[in-house]
Amino acid sequence: MSEMKNKQSLDRRGFLKVASLGSAAAAASVAPGIVTPAQAYNPGKEETKGRYRETDHVKAFYRTNSY
Repeated sequence: MSEMKNKQSLDRRGFLKVASLGSAAAAASVAPGIVTPAQAYNPGKEETKGRYRETDHVKAFYRTNSY
């Protein structure tokens, strides 16, 4: 009986090894077709303008936290 359990566990281990190698090979074969050259992102004027405003609640935050 113990021989049967041992043989089944080895078969499962073997299957998992083959399955992991197969999935890695499949991912490696697909990846070169997906790669494209990198392009710079242009945020535009709206995203780069200053948004910081020192309002009353900001001043109160600084005052209460000793900044």
